[in-house]
Amino acid sequence: MFIRFVTTGGTIDKVYFDALSQYEVGDSPLRQILVESLVNIEYDIVPLLQKDSLELTDADRARLCEFIANDSAERYVITHGTDTMQQTAEALAELPGQTIVLTGALTPARFRTTDAVFNVGMAVAAVQVCPPGVYIAMSGQVFPAGQVQKNRAENRFEKL
Repeated sequence: MFIRFVTTGGTIDKVYFDALSQYEVGDSPLRQILVESLVNIEYDIVPLLQKDSLELTDADRARLCEFIANDSAERYVITHGTDTMQQTAEALAELPGQTIVLTGALTPARFRTTDAVFNVGMAVAAVQVCPPGVYIAMSGQVFPAGQVQKNRAENRFEKL
């Protein structure tokens, strides 16, 4: 089974810049996560965007949709920022025939305590067993697109 990973940025990819005293999206640590987790599947990683999800535009979402529509894979895991993950999932729902799972992290993958590794693992499992459609794998659950929201107060994703 082949899985195409697409990185778009978000907290999962953020790094801390001491000189700036802020976090910025950096290179994705996804390959390192997959290697260290001993993932034994056929895959590749396409770095499509490198943005905080609050900066993603409709044109960025269209670019992602176009990439998948014109690609040959059947299964995708997309790493994405959590603030607008639902909007991107809904935009991707127009694509027929593929299984697409979006995931990300509420804390950067480079932190010692992060949900990134667990969420990527959930997404890898979900993309292998879910029927074609678009899903979000966060907070230990897999949600169909359009049936999930980010609860900022509780710092988790939950069913609508």
